[in-house]
Amino acid sequence: MSVTVKACCTVRPMEATWCGRLALSEWDQIGKITHVPFIYFYRLPPNCLSQYNTIASTLKYSLSRVLVPFYPLAGCLRWTNNGRLEIDCNATGVRFIEAESSSTLQHLTDYSSCSEHHYLVPAVDYYSQPIHELPLALVQLTKFKCGGICIGITLSHAVVDGPSAQHFICEWARLSRGEPLHTVPFLDRKILRAGEPPLVPLTKCHVHTEFNDPPFLLGRTDYREEREKETTMAFVKISKTQIERLQKRANESSPRPKNDRGYTRYESVTSHIWRCASKAREHKENQPTVLTVIVDSRGRMKPPLPEGYFGNANLDSVACSLAGD
Repeated sequence: MSVTVKACCTVRPMEATWCGRLALSEWDQIGKITHVPFIYFYRLPPNCLSQYNTIASTLKYSLSRVLVPFYPLAGCLRWTNNGRLEIDCNATGVRFIEAESSSTLQHLTDYSSCSEHHYLVPAVDYYSQPIHELPLALVQLTKFKCGGICIGITLSHAVVDGPSAQHFICEWARLSRGEPLHTVPFLDRKILRAGEPPLVPLTKCHVHTEFNDPPFLLGRTDYREEREKETTMAFVKISKTQIERLQKRANESSPRPKNDRGYTRYESVTSHIWRCASKAREHKENQPTVLTVIVDSRGRMKPPLPEGYFGNANLDSVACSLAGD
């Protein structure tokens, strides 16, 4: 698939926003300094096929409006003297790219293949550009030969997690439709800061398996061979009947107390995938293996985080077991 860039500009907040350094929390610091891509495909109705320029103008205008409450995304990252990351809220803006493709939406039927989709999201050069020159948000609007469009968005993972990214994208969509902002982002991340120095020093009692490296394969001392293997992606469609069958089988596999809630559908499917992955990798019965599930902590904290908390608040919940269990 060929994609040709036609135009590139910078979209800045429509109004003056607060300028200064915004501290990041510990959860913002522990992830990789990469951008997470989101891709949205749209088939336009026949009466809108000739309105591409209007669509592009509307997206730029609404983006400049949504960057007022979400002004950290218009800034950049900087290192502090003590090795922490912070956001320089300087209204530098968001890079907006317009592109065209000779392909059609019908051509993009295999969503398990990432080889072509990376042309539809803006590229970020982590190797030759210093971190303070990298935009925190980039947008690419691609027009296809059939008249359909694609909006590719990449957002810095040091600034947002999945829920915060969706919060920003949904609010941008509302403004594009002419609707008002629904939830104002809560930007103060000090609520999740440990302090300098941390208010509660770590002791041997604080065991966090989620920060441990994955276990080695039995007989190995590094991950080199595993990392060199090609990774493939697959989408598996599971019907409601299949899920119910898995859940029933899981709950009937061992006796359970009368007041036990039983395994949920999510637990049943997840454990089945874990088991299948161990089989596919031909693990020995005594091979340690882990399953990591990302958990949104916003509503699980006591008290919960403020509504609209904008930042990283997802936790890795890790289950450890042997392949033969």
